[in-house]
Amino acid sequence: MTGTLDKSAARRAGFARRKVAHDTRAVDTAAHLSALLAGYRGVPIAGFLPIRTEIDPTPAMAQAVGHGPVGVPVIMGADQPLHFACWTPETELIAGEFGVMIPDRPVWMVPELVILPLLAFTGQGGRLGYGGGFYDRTLERLRANGPILAIGFAFAAQQDDALPLEPTDQRLDMIVTERGVVDFRA
Repeated sequence: MTGTLDKSAARRAGFARRKVAHDTRAVDTAAHLSALLAGYRGVPIAGFLPIRTEIDPTPAMAQAVGHGPVGVPVIMGADQPLHFACWTPETELIAGEFGVMIPDRPVWMVPELVILPLLAFTGQGGRLGYGGGFYDRTLERLRANGPILAIGFAFAAQQDDALPLEPTDQRLDMIVTERGVVDFRA
């Protein structure tokens, strides 16, 4: 069983690795994500609008908008799953919880493919987030209603195979980094 202190230390280390990767990043970090999403044209996709030093999926999301619905997460309240609001590059945004930008006038959608931000990931599909459990609750709810493809998007430097994970932590189906795609489903 893992303790909160272990996860706190892992989060601090994940933030540090991500900051270095962000500060030294290549220009086109979303190329592999764009290529992957091209195989899912028309599938409802949820991405995220980056905060702090998160890798930026919006170039790939902007390409996907021309082929099907794309949404972004909206925090509805503590201990609740996320909802997703339709997004395009022209969507008017306002600041939501934790400084995350959200659509000013949300039009709700349900994704079949979710691109998740993270602090760290394992080579087996484990994911460490910020600790609020929003994506764990969301993936659990979505998976209970049908197939969902959960894709982590991060810098390769965020990999940490010694993460303190728990049974309630939802696994990723894939991870996409600036270096490529790893599929954990096989």
